[in-house]
Amino acid sequence: MIKFADEAIITVASGKGGDGCVAFRREKFIPFGGPAGGDGGRGGDVIFVVKRNLRTLAYLRYRQNFRAQNGQPGMGKNMHGRDGEDAIIEVPPGTIIRDAETGEILKDFSTRAWKGALQEGERWVFLKGGKGGWGNTHYKNSVNQAPHFAQPGQPGQERKLKIELSLIADIGLVGFPNAGKSSLLDYFTNARPKIAPYPFTTKIPNLGVLTVNDRDIILADIPGIIEGAHEGAGLGIRFLKHIARTACLAFLIDLSDDNWRSAFPTLLHELEMFSSELAKKPRILLGTKLDLPEAQEHSKDFYAAFPEEQAYCISVFSGAGLDQLKQVFFEKVEAHEASELHSAAETESLFETIDFDDEELPE
Repeated sequence: MIKFADEAIITVASGKGGDGCVAFRREKFIPFGGPAGGDGGRGGDVIFVVKRNLRTLAYLRYRQNFRAQNGQPGMGKNMHGRDGEDAIIEVPPGTIIRDAETGEILKDFSTRAWKGALQEGERWVFLKGGKGGWGNTHYKNSVNQAPHFAQPGQPGQERKLKIELSLIADIGLVGFPNAGKSSLLDYFTNARPKIAPYPFTTKIPNLGVLTVNDRDIILADIPGIIEGAHEGAGLGIRFLKHIARTACLAFLIDLSDDNWRSAFPTLLHELEMFSSELAKKPRILLGTKLDLPEAQEHSKDFYAAFPEEQAYCISVFSGAGLDQLKQVFFEKVEAHEASELHSAAETESLFETIDFDDEELPE
């Protein structure tokens, strides 16, 4: 069974260039044929390719080594050696490639780049293969008519990488186990997460696409967090990195629970222990299970309990409040993208070339 995987360590290597050939033309009735050694082929590259249908790094757990093919050596009669095949590594959007030893980020495949979204099949050449060596034909000159040497191919490169996946989502659903995250995802999208009346039904993040006003909004259902998650309790907080790029966090609070008042402060504390930046993201509060009598009773105090928060009461069972919630999600995503574009424009303006009058420059 292939399970969800969001981290992997792999070794990649580009191919060595083929050696040049030392050969001479030897044909009947053609004396002093001269050098005829061909060039070696180019070594294969290491290339990462974005595939939108991928949602996990599971296959990298079963294959940790990716080596491009070496170039073939040159041959006689000036025949060029065959180029080595590239090593193609397919990754989902949101993949972060780091140096395994230093932790340096080498590439971030994020659709949140202000220059535009990643396209299906977008390629990034990480390691170039070695160039093929020249055959002895290249070294013929008026002094040396029969060179007996050729150039060796250039060596390839090898690196050890840490591959991390940070799922691309617009709205992150956060809440205690059985708060209704999977039910909301199931109602809004075509995702079919496992739903059952016991804790930790969801053990891996689930994604779904909600279409609002002809726009797709990606929702991420993060497995239930409990008090002490930052210390490893429950499923821990390792999946919280998948909502680091969201436009908004939706905190789901089960209003049928007698301890509903402490749910939001506890969840917020666990997020702060994981990342202070994550806890500062735009957020909304969703009181769930409004169809239950006890939830209806608690809903009267829900808004008053969190006056500074943007709060809504919903029910997946009856559909109450869900149409309004769709529009709220849409507005949050639109506002976030507008803010990103504005920040990107300001950053770009910092690097614009400014022409100065030489006479005004200080001596």
